Amino acid sequence: MEWLKSIRKAISCLEEHLLDVDGEYDVFREVGISPLYLQKGFTIITGYTMAEYVRNRRLYLAALDIIADREKVIDLAFKYGYDTPESFSKAFVRFHGLSPVQLRKAPFRMHVFLPLKINITVQGGNEMDFIVEKEKDFQVIGFEREFSVENSYTEIPKFWDEYLEKYCLKGGRKPEGALEEAVFNYHVGMFGVCIDDLGECGRFRYLIAGRYTGGTIPEGMSVYELPEMEWAKFPCKGPMPGALQAVNTRIFKEWLPGNPDYETAMWCNIEWYGDGDTQSAEYESAIWIPVKKRPEEE
Repeated sequence: MEWLKSIRKAISCLEEHLLDVDGEYDVFREVGISPLYLQKGFTIITGYTMAEYVRNRRLYLAALDIIADREKVIDLAFKYGYDTPESFSKAFVRFHGLSPVQLRKAPFRMHVFLPLKINITVQGGNEMDFIVEKEKDFQVIGFEREFSVENSYTEIPKFWDEYLEKYCLKGGRKPEGALEEAVFNYHVGMFGVCIDDLGECGRFRYLIAGRYTGGTIPEGMSVYELPEMEWAKFPCKGPMPGALQAVNTRIFKEWLPGNPDYETAMWCNIEWYGDGDTQSAEYESAIWIPVKKRPEEE
């Protein structure tokens, strides 16, 4: 249950520094795992991003102060991290459904948001369909873009749409130019690679990629090398993106919390995409997670 311990520790850290945490990187350093994995797992398990959790908790505490009539709205705005009373009041109305002044008259309408308690019953765990395979070091080549964890679920599909519109060789058309030649030769689109090495809170690199086997790297493409390691590979069958997202959710909710043998080995993961109709019920894809054996307890 080390994974759940990490999520619980993240919540404790957020609560302890609720009014002075500027970003999730502080929490990451405290918990000791990748911001990408931490934020992704936090959202899947709790249903909130870490920023949403902090914002909701602050607005709840602000409501308690409003009801107690302890401080002026302008002082509460700055206390809870807002630049102006106006921005505070707008956020307050969105969360509670009424203004600070209205809440004083109707405190029973306050939206309660208490600290989260994480209790999960693992029902899948090690029974998830997966294999662990060692892969020799290999390189991927493709188109790279940076994303925020906050909006990656909506922005990465747009990135794929742009890629397919530009480089999908429809109707058997032969590739033209260096980029299309590279897309064709290296099977770009086989992988979606998340890499958390920017050292920047909440941001990561994502490559729409294929296997790089040598040769000239066209301008506009990036190459990334993955070391030899073991990968836990989770197969998926079904239309995109829903089927793959369902497997991803089970990995973070069931496999990571419930697996006694493996832990993550580095801060990246790979989406593997097969050929064929991505909307077919028989379409095959997979998620690869880099893993290593847990040390045996003495």
